[in-house]
Amino acid sequence: MSQKRALITGITGQDGSYLAEFLLQQGYKVIGMVRRTSTVNFDRIKHIQDDIEVVQGDLLDQSSLIEILRDYRPQEVYNLAAQSFVPTSWKQPVLTGEFTALGVTRILEAVRNVDPTIRFYQASSSEMFGKVQEVPQTEKTPFYPRSPYGVAKVYGHWITVNYRESYNLYACSGILFNHESPRRGLEFVTHKITHAVAKIKLGQAKDLHLGNLDSKRDWGYAGDYVRAMWLMLQPGQPDDYVVASGETHSVREFCELAFDHVGLKWEQYVVQDPAFMRPAEVDHLIGNPAKVSQVLGWKPSVSFPQLVQMMVDADLETLKKDGA
Repeated sequence: MSQKRALITGITGQDGSYLAEFLLQQGYKVIGMVRRTSTVNFDRIKHIQDDIEVVQGDLLDQSSLIEILRDYRPQEVYNLAAQSFVPTSWKQPVLTGEFTALGVTRILEAVRNVDPTIRFYQASSSEMFGKVQEVPQTEKTPFYPRSPYGVAKVYGHWITVNYRESYNLYACSGILFNHESPRRGLEFVTHKITHAVAKIKLGQAKDLHLGNLDSKRDWGYAGDYVRAMWLMLQPGQPDDYVVASGETHSVREFCELAFDHVGLKWEQYVVQDPAFMRPAEVDHLIGNPAKVSQVLGWKPSVSFPQLVQMMVDADLETLKKDGA
């Protein structure tokens, strides 16, 4: 049997790197698409760079997507590329829409035209629920996005459903709730916290400035969540799934656990700063993973406290190495 091929857009991101590792373990040939920019950051995939094929392409450029699909003939496409930092989406709403919304249409069109038998995964987001209409959120909960990023993700989600129903494509959306890891970008609050905790513990920083400490999220481990992406493309029929831990924790709780792990009291170091408040806050995101659990047998393997400790330990190790 010939080796299965998978294309991952956004392979240099947190999810792309974990998914690439996972697919390599499953015996896939992995093709990773990166944008033609002068500064591509390969840090997250440098340990597997020799095992994957990196190709240049862009969600803003239809012809590059068609060319990649023709040249590499993947059986599975995972669209993880997006402008995915929520605060930036207010500063760059049009660019966010181009990548995160219309980019999905361009890649679906490329799939439809080159090889409609390709199985397609779209990275949807819990940010689509925004001002939540029910708690917890399921596959049937109405969307009410509260940021340009959330709005763009809603478009990407529905255009995926539309192509599945209009052209009979095997196209799925995974509505993933917040998933973190030591590979998370430092601009995200979880990694901002654990990095600051490590710096404070090592005497390299004095305090940590944060926005809304009461903001609650359903946080899981990215390594678990990419497994769910793959599982979605394996059954006979395509469908959409919420992937979540089913638990909710506040930013305050995250701080408490992180500082606690290194023997410090968070109240002595955390400063609430209005500069980090969002124009429109998302209140209570918590997903119901019943469907993905029952239909695909997916369960998370890393608990919330384990995730926080893993991230703090990784930051301590990195900072000590850098110091040495």
